[in-house]
Amino acid sequence: MFSNFDFDVIQRTWYYLFTTGLAFTVKLTLISMAGGIVLGTLLAMMRLSSHKYISFIATTYVNLMRSVPLLLVIFWFYFLVPYIGAWVIGANEPIQVGALFSCLITFIMFEAAYYCEIMRSGIQSIPRGQVWAGYALGMNYWQTMGNIVLPQAFRNMIPVLLTQTIVLFQDVSLVSVLSITDFFGAAVKIAQRDNRLVEMYLFVAVVYFILCFSLSALVKKLQQRVAIIR
Repeated sequence: MFSNFDFDVIQRTWYYLFTTGLAFTVKLTLISMAGGIVLGTLLAMMRLSSHKYISFIATTYVNLMRSVPLLLVIFWFYFLVPYIGAWVIGANEPIQVGALFSCLITFIMFEAAYYCEIMRSGIQSIPRGQVWAGYALGMNYWQTMGNIVLPQAFRNMIPVLLTQTIVLFQDVSLVSVLSITDFFGAAVKIAQRDNRLVEMYLFVAVVYFILCFSLSALVKKLQQRVAIIR
């Protein structure tokens, strides 16, 4: 099977794959994670709101995003947002969004739906009595959430948030469909150029496995350290 396997193509290109492709993948993952957590927290607060219309809007958004394939959402933003933006501002020509910005918006908005559910579960895991205790001390709703509920909820949610981020790290490879040079996209370009698809795809699979398996093991250890014993 490996008689014609060309290890030299990996040796020649690994530096480019890591410094250009993998670096971009990590950068996009971290930015999307940060934006997704911020938007997801806002959506979680909206879902838990006592105002039914606010809760309905957030619930509809989350259910819609969680019911549509990520690849389809990427195409939506890439092909439709320029025309929607032109319609909103009254322009005659589609606005220039670009593949990179389209992917960034897509991942933030898509992942926010999943982070929202994680955040909502974390907030609901805190005993209601602590909320009433905050009110008894004279705090308003936002002070109670910021000083009492969210710090504990975040501690409970850290392992799950990181696990979702690992999934996001894998999903970033989908940007290659827009010819963006992420880790997988860089490997595809090299594979097609040198006609070494097996070598490149196998190398990418091994790297993804090592990184994701190692990160999952670290998350498991972290979960044991940060768990709040009740």
